[in-house]
Amino acid sequence: MALASMSLAVVGANHPNKDGGNRRSEIAFCNPGEALDLRPEPKNEHDEHAIAVYSARNFQIGYIASQRAVLLGKLLREGHELHAVFQDVAPWGAIVRVGVDCVPDLPAAADHEDSIEGDGDEGGDVDFYADYIPPDD
Repeated sequence: MALASMSLAVVGANHPNKDGGNRRSEIAFCNPGEALDLRPEPKNEHDEHAIAVYSARNFQIGYIASQRAVLLGKLLREGHELHAVFQDVAPWGAIVRVGVDCVPDLPAAADHEDSIEGDGDEGGDVDFYADYIPPDD
């Protein structure tokens, strides 16, 4: 199955940015479909696979949940381009739509409202994967 786009959790919204900025406030300013910037952080002291997520205003809103950051890193190393857009606010932070070699379309709201699961634990498991999940190689 070809992987075109997927909805992913952005966690860490309760942690302040290095400059003291409030991530939840910035998430509140994001609109569905707004372009986001994904920035790998291979020198991150907590997770070498960390991928930071920045708003269109260049403000960090959190990190791609670690369960899928490894996959995104692999796709980047293989030469794929990742494009991200804001999808929705979530209890743990946000949901973003990531397109592989394409700008993703947002799913209809009814497609994901009932499938969102998350325990709200910033460092724990986030169970929201609305799309096909390829195996980790």
